[in-house]
Amino acid sequence: MQRLIAFVKKEIVFCIALLCAVVSAFFVPPSKAYFSYIDWNTLLILFALMGVIAAFRSCGLFDRLGNILCARFHSVRSLSAILVALCFFTSMFITNDVALLTFVPFTIALLAPVTTGNDVMYTVILQTIAANCGSMLTPLGNPQNLFLFQQMGVDLKTFILVPLPFTLLSALVLTLALLLVPKQTVQVASVLKSTESSKVKEIVYALLFILCLLSVLRLLPKYVSALAVLCVLLIVNRKALLHIDYMLLLTFCAFFIFTGNIGSEPNIKQMLTSVVSGHEFIAAVASSQVISNVPATLLLYPFAQNTQSLLAGVNVGGLGTLVASLASLISYKLYAQATSDSRFPSGKTYLVLFTVCNLVMLSILCVYALLFWK
Repeated sequence: MQRLIAFVKKEIVFCIALLCAVVSAFFVPPSKAYFSYIDWNTLLILFALMGVIAAFRSCGLFDRLGNILCARFHSVRSLSAILVALCFFTSMFITNDVALLTFVPFTIALLAPVTTGNDVMYTVILQTIAANCGSMLTPLGNPQNLFLFQQMGVDLKTFILVPLPFTLLSALVLTLALLLVPKQTVQVASVLKSTESSKVKEIVYALLFILCLLSVLRLLPKYVSALAVLCVLLIVNRKALLHIDYMLLLTFCAFFIFTGNIGSEPNIKQMLTSVVSGHEFIAAVASSQVISNVPATLLLYPFAQNTQSLLAGVNVGGLGTLVASLASLISYKLYAQATSDSRFPSGKTYLVLFTVCNLVMLSILCVYALLFWK
């Protein structure tokens, strides 16, 4: 029983999605049509990307990048700025989750010996906001973008132009927020985990990443990239396959079945369409605060007419509460695990400051959207 409770706590979003799918199955009995609900292309490219990124992480590539950049800076503010920028820009290509999984522990290990716990906490919070805001810009940035890019059928330029103003505005706000970090000079030591580095493997992973990019851009079938990643990693790095977030893939499947079932009921579909249609941005922001932006995307997309507003809404909606973006939960857990001693502010203090900073950014982006965005 304790294992079951622990599993539900750890995978609460999957459990909710599964419950929704099971309940909806009582109204729409299981059939072959269930398979048509699932967007297999999205699942295949998600699998491929997660596999390649897990392989890159295993060889310490991102840690080496962080060390090279941080070695050039010698004040707390400049170090915080580069660490926040790393999350902002890398999240565009390796997803917000992976950017935080990589650079939050790196940040704590780098800054903890040379500055206060408050500075470390503030930097981690800004990194979390940066990862969520930077990942807005590209289809690779987060799962909801990848899904929407496949569904919307627009070209890359058209897609990027939707979140671009929000990304630029958030970068400006983050830059101003970094002015609150002290400028004192410090000497930092190299932070490198013991990892096996192989140039040949890194080249292979880079080629796999290019295949994934071609699939995202619809220049190569998704199954080709997924099969290539699976076969290559089985040969050169089986451990990377164990670090793929299979629960995320199952969560997508459950939500696809749920939305497919409720969409097949004309009365329910008409009601939800009338609620969402014309209010996609607000509906996306509001629902993301409660159920997180990835589930919100999967739930709202079938009933949205203006998919560009939905795209903007689920990305902006990743700010706000701790659960608005699952990436935010990741950084909170990493902070809590790594900063258990009394030098660092408590998890409760982190949550208060996190919520304040996120609500400020959310408010700024929402005001911009309501006043100036089309």
